[in-house]
Amino acid sequence: MNSKFMEQFEDCPVIAAVKDEEGLNACLGSEIGIVFVLYGDVCTIPEIVRKLKKGEKTVIVHIDLISGLSAKEVSVNFIHTNTEADGIISTKPALIRQAKELGMCTVMRFFAIDSMAFDNICRQSEAVRPDMIEVLPGLMPKVIRRICEESPIPVIAGGLITEREDIVAALNAGAVSISTTNRKVWFM
Repeated sequence: MNSKFMEQFEDCPVIAAVKDEEGLNACLGSEIGIVFVLYGDVCTIPEIVRKLKKGEKTVIVHIDLISGLSAKEVSVNFIHTNTEADGIISTKPALIRQAKELGMCTVMRFFAIDSMAFDNICRQSEAVRPDMIEVLPGLMPKVIRRICEESPIPVIAGGLITEREDIVAALNAGAVSISTTNRKVWFM
């Protein structure tokens, strides 16, 4: 991972995940430096990213959630060419590989729902080598610790984090940061 990005993640224990315009505006009023964009479409994503970049945020677009984009590498090319996004989040290995080729920051998202999912996290992250892994839900310190111990790739805990104790537990388990749409957490 680019050392500049790694330093930003290490310095930003809470990542704002925005899912609508109201969240975007609230995020712009926060001191949070990294933003995960979880909404938009092919027509609006350039402007969403522009607003965040104007607010001096590092912007990572969850490409799987942008309406009008397919699960093809050309979608990564579109984000790279038509926005100022610093990186992407995806559950799709091919999109992560394409973004890495373009020099973008990459976050591969995994849902840890059972032991098969855990094995998949280890196998896919080793094969794809994203810059970061995001594990959902983020309320599983034992699972986060195990992933951190078995993978050299930094981990972000995301989903269902609502209290300071949730943040502390995830960070103590080895996560570099947590991501959340919960605005109360952004301002803790």
